[in-house]
Amino acid sequence: MAHETPPQWDRDMRRRLQRGEAAALAELYDRFASLAFGIAQRVLDDEEFTAGVTHDLFGRLWEHPLDFDPERGPMRSWIAEEAHRLAVDRLRRRPGVGRDPEEVAAKVRAASTAARADYIVTAMPAPLRDALELTRFQRQDCRQMADRLGITETEARRRLRLGLQLLSSAHGYTAATAAT
Repeated sequence: MAHETPPQWDRDMRRRLQRGEAAALAELYDRFASLAFGIAQRVLDDEEFTAGVTHDLFGRLWEHPLDFDPERGPMRSWIAEEAHRLAVDRLRRRPGVGRDPEEVAAKVRAASTAARADYIVTAMPAPLRDALELTRFQRQDCRQMADRLGITETEARRRLRLGLQLLSSAHGYTAATAAT
């Protein structure tokens, strides 16, 4: 489930971290640790390294709360970006991995695509996300989805098509596309 937070929540959270409120860190960890862990796991494919990235990310946020700037975007996005960056850094430093730069680059590209897909799904409107979930994970066809959601079959197909179109954009997303 996506946790959409208003900008004020992000600003308040940063202030609480600046004051050294352990409860704020615990709240952030409860809310976003699985996101950070999942992104790092896609890059590293190793539980120990992934746990280290997650620990480092929240440790850094605790020690340097001003590294997160709520004016530049939500906490969720910052955590996702940092988890990906830290995991890629750790992958490049991992013994035996850095010897083949093409292998590392391919793994980073695949992980970036997966992270982007995760973000797209959590950020898309709930009706589109529900359509994807019902068809993909619950194996319902459009007729079953329409009945379950109380919509027409045409609307169910439209939602599914739009959700899949958004999701397909994850593959074409690269740093070069982001810069344009």
